Amino acid sequence: MVALIEVLYAVSTLVFVVAGLTMVGMAIRAYVQTSRNAMLHLSVGFSLAVAGAAATMISAFLTEFDGTKRLLLVNSGLTTFGYLFVMYSLVTYE
Repeated sequence: MVALIEVLYAVSTLVFVVAGLTMVGMAIRAYVQTSRNAMLHLSVGFSLAVAGAAATMISAFLTEFDGTKRLLLVNSGLTTFGYLFVMYSLVTYE
C-alpha cells in the first residue's frame, strides 16, 4: 500500500510540473511574439526545474526511494541551474 506521504509527494510534484510547463508555454509564446532572448532563457529555466522535479519523482518511485541522496542532488542541481536561467532572463530583459 502506498503511504500517504508518497501520495502527497506525487500530487505536489505533479502540480509543480503542470504549473512549470504552463510557465514554459507562456515564455515560449512571449518569445515568439517579441523575439526577446530573455523569454527563451526563462523557458529553459523553467524547463530545467520541471525536468528536475519530474526525474526525481519518477526515479524515486522506480527505485522505491532508495538512493535518496542522489535523487536530491539531481533535483537540487537541475532546479538550481533552472533558477540561474530564470535570474539571467530577468537581468537581461530590456
